[in-house]
Amino acid sequence: MLLTLDIHIHSCLSPCGSPDMTPRNIAAMAALCGLTAFAVSDHNTCRQCPPVMAAAAEHGLLAIPAMELTTSEEAHVLCLLPDLGAAAAFSDYVYERLPDIANRPEIFGEQTVMDRHDRPAAEERRLLLSATSISVYGVSELAESFGGMAIPAHIDRPSFSVLSNLGLWDAAWGFKAFEAGDPESVPGLRARFPELAALRYVSNSDAHTLEGLGAARPGTLEAERPDARAVIDALKRGQTRKPNIQGGSTCPT
Repeated sequence: MLLTLDIHIHSCLSPCGSPDMTPRNIAAMAALCGLTAFAVSDHNTCRQCPPVMAAAAEHGLLAIPAMELTTSEEAHVLCLLPDLGAAAAFSDYVYERLPDIANRPEIFGEQTVMDRHDRPAAEERRLLLSATSISVYGVSELAESFGGMAIPAHIDRPSFSVLSNLGLWDAAWGFKAFEAGDPESVPGLRARFPELAALRYVSNSDAHTLEGLGAARPGTLEAERPDARAVIDALKRGQTRKPNIQGGSTCPT
């Protein structure tokens, strides 16, 4: 089946996320935008995944448990997980490898965990923007050990990407796909790094606001079933040079 999806969205649990990026608001905007599947990928945590999945179900949407992990090299990597149990265990593993540095909300922003009714349930004390002790050389194998998949984020950006921070693409990382913020950057990336030619790429909103989610051009993916494991399997299998972007946004912004 063909899914219309965006797997890089930040909630109000990410300090850089807008306060109105609550689970129910995100799910409602995703539905308005015609998404059938999405992932909230907060920095270094999956704590927002349960209420996000509950809110998505109310709209008949698939929410994929996910995280945007920051490696020890300060490169961002999207990690998709097959279910809430795996996401919770993965989140705990990552949290143990996150420096115990207190967040300063006046500088970095609030880090609010919401419940399924969009009510504040907790405030994350530890700064989620910090780099973990997990290397880019181990993150793909780590995600797969939890039944998931790791995808290096926005590799066409000048900061917080594997290419900008390490200056190379190493097949030893084991990635089977990559994310490009701008689909038009992909031909140039593949010319510079021929190893990318065989890999699928995804392009997502990386939305930190509802307006950002509404302005995005959603991608499409063929999956056997409308569940997280099927999406992960499809991304692992689907090696293509074709962009996964079709059409423009029809969502109110």
